[in-house]
Formats: sequence, structure tokens, C-alpha cells
Amino acid sequence: MSVSTAAADQSVCAPLSVLGRDVTVPLVTGGEVTYAALDYAASAPALQRVWDDVAAYAPYYGSVHRGAGYLSQLSTDLFENARRTVAEFLGCRPADQVVFTRSTTDSLNLLARVIPAGCQVFVFETEHHASLLPWQDAKVTYLNAPRTPRQAVETLERALADRDPHGPALVCVTGASNVTGELWPVRELAAAAHAHGARIVLDAAQLAPHHPVDIGDLDVDWVAFSGHKLYAPFGTGVLAGRADWLQAAEPYLAGGGASRRVTRRTDGGVDVEWHESAARHEAGSPNVIGAYAVASACKALTEAGWDTLVARERHLIAKVREGLAEVPEVRILSLFGDDAPRVGVISFVVEGWNSSHFAAALSAEYGIGVRDGLFCAHPLVRTLLGTDPQTQGECGAPEAAPGEKSLNAIRVSFGAGTPDEHVERFVKAVRELVTQGAQWTYRTEDGRCVPAVG
Repeated sequence: MSVSTAAADQSVCAPLSVLGRDVTVPLVTGGEVTYAALDYAASAPALQRVWDDVAAYAPYYGSVHRGAGYLSQLSTDLFENARRTVAEFLGCRPADQVVFTRSTTDSLNLLARVIPAGCQVFVFETEHHASLLPWQDAKVTYLNAPRTPRQAVETLERALADRDPHGPALVCVTGASNVTGELWPVRELAAAAHAHGARIVLDAAQLAPHHPVDIGDLDVDWVAFSGHKLYAPFGTGVLAGRADWLQAAEPYLAGGGASRRVTRRTDGGVDVEWHESAARHEAGSPNVIGAYAVASACKALTEAGWDTLVARERHLIAKVREGLAEVPEVRILSLFGDDAPRVGVISFVVEGWNSSHFAAALSAEYGIGVRDGLFCAHPLVRTLLGTDPQTQGECGAPEAAPGEKSLNAIRVSFGAGTPDEHVERFVKAVRELVTQGAQWTYRTEDGRCVPAVG
């Protein structure tokens, strides 16, 4: 582990203030407890700072870009300033564009729509589905899961060496795994891509909330991330990077805002001149509040200081990993090994337990929210578990006897808003469930494991 719990205790700051920090939830065993939100990798709670900024702007909400009124002008300025804030947060180069989308998934589907004809795409099987699946209309090479960062670079170099050197190529890679939390060698992969004439897009959905992301420093061509993982509300994402492919392609969506000029032809059709700015791919009325929220989150994280935030997260990672290591029945999933640098995302299995059953008990009996399943990264999780994709598990009884393989996993994830008590309660709950068993009976309902009632 990179830092010990004892050493980290003396050097970390308090968690950032987030919405829901005082919410209480009922327990099936009676009483209530403050909810421990440990599913940050799916959606992080919004920062209080972000919510306050949005609330302050809400009375001044107006249309953007074409309105002559005061509120429209104010909203337009706010929207475009948000774009500049995000560009600064990502270290964008002067010619880069920042396009506001709905999410990381939307951003990568947008990029998939604008890649040149004949483009070869290279993607590791370890990717989240958001970066694994959008390339179906391209010539895709899926790369096997590497077991070291160096192997990842070597695998990519071999694949790129075999490609058609005359056509366009794109590499898509995550910055931090949404399953293991491990950091990928982005800078080295970018160097390999560029050495072979390919471009690279970074899926920073799990990286941007935990570490600084600098397009210029990493030397990537594009970055995609989601606001709802960056402590902003749902509904906004970002695709930032090189403008040429974006400008050369037809708009992602056709409509108002994307068009500069539309004229009727004598044959009854229309001619359209599209914008060359980011507006080309932002047709329709934009999510101004969402863009402002993302920009507010970018400012809040920057002002909190990345050194401080990273130190606190390492402290929490150490607490969780050291606590789980004391439970022999727990196996943490990893590609690169125990010493690999990582963010606050840890997946594991418990010998003899169905993961859905275990996660349900954490929620119902301890007020702890985690995630179970395959985490929208099915090939990766099945590789780590060594399971057959056709097999299924039930929640009511242990899915795997001692020595047998688990069919899915449990993920605990945390970040800048997580207090120590939440991870301490989690570790204690894991220990108690393994040694004492669940206090309640559970059953399957609509595919989910839930406490049995009546």
C-alpha cells in the first residue's frame, strides 16, 4: 500500500461538504443510521458548493446565444464561461474545443460518429461499456486484458504495428478502471499511439474526480468525462480536444444551434451551413445549468487542491484495503497487483457469498450503499473472476461454495466527500457478515436481492 493508515491520519484534510451527508435510512433490524454512500464510481454526490452555485443562478435562468434580453445575455455568458472553465480544468490547448454532452457515454458516441471513414479503432477489453461499445461501425480491434502497465503498452504497440499505416486510427483507453480503480499508463499509451500515427481518446470518467487531468501533459487528443461522477448533478458530460475531426463531420444532432445558416433551394430542399465551433455538435437548447454545475465542480476541486484531495483518498484506500486484508474470505480484484497506484474504487468477492446478497445485507442491516454485479464492464469482470458469461446466480443462497468461482462482484467506491466513519463502518460490516452471517432473510425480486418481508 502506498501509505499506511497511521501515517495518513496525520496529513489529510476533512472531507468536502456534499449533499446527503446527513441523510438517515431505516435498517431492517430496527432504527435508523446515517447513510454511507460508497458508490461514488456510479454517481458521486453533488458538492454543496456546486448546489449553492446552481441555486444562486436559478432565478436568472434564460435562453442562450440568441436572446436579446438581459437574462438571456447573462445565461449565454455563464454558459460560455463554463466552457472556458472546463478547458482550463483539463489543460486544453488553444485550438482544442470543449463540447458539452449528456455523459461520458454520449461523448464517446459523439466521437465515434465523427471519426473518418476507414478509421481503425483499438480498445482494450477491460474498458467500461461506454468506451468499449460505441465503435461498432468502425473496424475495431479488441485487445486482451494486460496484467501489467508495461504489458498494456507493449500490447498496443504490437497491434498498431500491424495496422494499415496509411489510414486513420484511434486508441480508446480509460484513465482509471471503474472495476479495480487502477491507474492506466495513459502518457505511455499516448506516446505509443502517436508513434504509430494514431490518435487517442481518454475516458476520464473515473480519473477526473480523483486526479488532475491535463490534456497537454498527457498528450492525448481527446478527453471525455461525466459531471455526475465529478460531484455535479446528472445530465452533463464533456468531450474536449482536437477540433479537426469534429469540424469535418456532420453534426451529431441536426437542429437549431448547430446551424449557422439555412436556405431554401429552388428544387424545394434546403442547404445548411453548420457551425465550426463546439456548437456544431450541441444542437437544441443546451443544458446551461448542467454546464454551470460542471464548471463549479471543476473550480471547487481545483481550489481544494489536488495534493490534499489525493492524500485524503490514499488514506481512505489504505483503510479499506487493510481492513479487507484482515478477512481471509475476501479477495480483492486486480489486474496490475496490490502495489499498483489506484483511485478509490475497489471490487472484491467474498468466498461462499452471493455478491448481490452481500450488498443487500450491507444496505439493509448497516445503511451502506455499494454496488454489485459486473459494473458495465462485463468482459473485464469475467476475466478477473474466471467465469462463464452464460452462468447466472441467485441471491437467496450463497452462489458459490468454498473453492468455487463467484459469478459477480461487489464494488465499494469513495472520494472527496467520504468521511472516515463510512469506510470504517463498511470494513466492520464486512467482518461481521463474514464471521456472523446476515441477521435477515433475503429473496430475489425483479432480479434484485431484497430483504424478505412477512
